[in-house]
Amino acid sequence: MLTEVTATRYLTPLRSGGSVPGVFETDDLGTYVVKFTGSAQGRKALVAEVIVGELARALGLRFPELVLVDFDPAIAGSEPHQEVRELHAASAGTNLGMDYLPGARDFTPEVAEVFPVDPVEAGRIVWLDALTVNVDRTVHSSNLMLWPTLGVAPPRLWLIDHGAALVFHHRWDASDPAKAYDFRHHALGGYGPDVRAADAELAPKVTEELLRTITAEVPDAWLAGETDFATPDAAREAYVTYLYARVRASAQWLPTDFPGAAELAAENARRAARTRQGRPAWLKNVPDLHGRPAAEQDWSVHLG
Repeated sequence: MLTEVTATRYLTPLRSGGSVPGVFETDDLGTYVVKFTGSAQGRKALVAEVIVGELARALGLRFPELVLVDFDPAIAGSEPHQEVRELHAASAGTNLGMDYLPGARDFTPEVAEVFPVDPVEAGRIVWLDALTVNVDRTVHSSNLMLWPTLGVAPPRLWLIDHGAALVFHHRWDASDPAKAYDFRHHALGGYGPDVRAADAELAPKVTEELLRTITAEVPDAWLAGETDFATPDAAREAYVTYLYARVRASAQWLPTDFPGAAELAAENARRAARTRQGRPAWLKNVPDLHGRPAAEQDWSVHLG
């Protein structure tokens, strides 16, 4: 089961995403990025974080350790922003913590131009995203980090943020486990990901037993109240059934036709041209920053 810790010190909110997680120290002397049950994304996002994150770790991909964080909003009483205080007040109790990676850097498009990624590793990550229907690992929002960035050890890719995965759990009755998914704009599509090798390696490891072990990590409270299921265990079994059916149907959804860098650049240029064409004359020369992050995220600056 996931380790349970208690938040003891509030360091800072992280405003790079819509859920506004916070960085906390805890009673195990750890530092974690905490995602809240009261966020706008709801508890399903935390369910996805646990299932996909623990599945990634079980398959040998680099993903920070997850913990369950007992949170008392009183310890964050110094937070000056009302909307963040309201988020904290709505999130008393058990929340989700992800091990903080000091100095980690975003895997931005600029970094991707110079950072080498092995096609085998790229294939494993793409395969996991295809299996879990992760819609949020694109060229402009990679949810990948480079770490470590200090010392002599070379930086490596780490996966983060899977709250937008498992999209099928928002509409169970309209989901086909064999459905293909459009990964043309996957963050690692330009590295020639060897998804066939990944499928041969990883698919046999995703067993019903493994899936049941992983779904058991999700707290009952995050699954309670599901209108589609009478009990949390029934909800867990639905995740197991869906993901196991999907892994057995991998030949139907396996993404293999990734565009090259030149094709993506041409497509982006056409999109930018269409955007400019639809603007009034006085806006035509404004740079098109749609989908691009405003600045590189460096968590270490928040910790002094």
